[in-house]
Amino acid sequence: MANYIREQLLSKYEFLNFGHALEILSEAFPNEWQEIQDCLEQLVISTEDITSAGGNETAIPKKFDDFLYPRGWKELRITGDLLVKIYPRRANQRGRFTDEPFDQKIIEGYIDGHNIDFIKGRVAFDLEWNSKDQTFDRDLLALRTYFDCGLIDVGLIVTRSKELNDIFKNLQDRQGNPLIKKYGASTTWLGKLEYRLKSRRNGGCPVLAVGIKKACVEGYE
Repeated sequence: MANYIREQLLSKYEFLNFGHALEILSEAFPNEWQEIQDCLEQLVISTEDITSAGGNETAIPKKFDDFLYPRGWKELRITGDLLVKIYPRRANQRGRFTDEPFDQKIIEGYIDGHNIDFIKGRVAFDLEWNSKDQTFDRDLLALRTYFDCGLIDVGLIVTRSKELNDIFKNLQDRQGNPLIKKYGASTTWLGKLEYRLKSRRNGGCPVLAVGIKKACVEGYE
C-alpha cells in the first residue's frame, strides 16, 4: 500500500483498500489521485472546527469543497427510468424470439436521488464527517449505482478514524457537554464503514476507505 500513497499521509490517515481501488486510482487515474492526495495533505482541523455545531455542514467539509471544486470536481446527482421490452417467442422456434417487442413499459424513477459529493472523470469521492452511520448505506448504494451505470470506475469515502475519540473525550461543546456524545458510536466513523464494505454493500465498485487520524488535528501532530 505504501507504494501508492505518499509517506506523509500514512501517519495522518488510515487506508482500507477494497476491490483494488488504490491500484486503480494510482495506475488509471494518477491526476485525480494526485489531487486527492494534495487535498488530504493540506487538511488541518482545529479544535474549533471539531466543537462547532452543524454535523456535515461544519467547516471541515467546506475545507474539501474549497480545495476540490476549483480543480474541477463536482457534486452530481443522477436519475434514470428503466425501459423494459417484452419479446415473444417465434412460432415453433423454441428459444428464439422476434426482433420487435410486442409490449414495453417504463419504470419511472428506477434510479433516483443518488448524489455524490465530488466527481471528476471516472472517480467519485464522498466525505462523511459526522452523520448517522446509516448514511454509509446511502453512499455505498450511490457508488454502486454510478458504477453499474458505467459512470465511474472507482470510489473513495473519507470519514473519521476511531482514534479521534481520544480527542473528543477531552473536549466539550459550546454548551459544556462532553463532545464524545456528539461523535458517538452510531455516527459515521471508519469502523461503521469497514464492516459494510466487507459485506460488499458497494457491489462491484472498488472503494478506498480513508480514516482521518489525530495527526490531522492542530496540536496533535
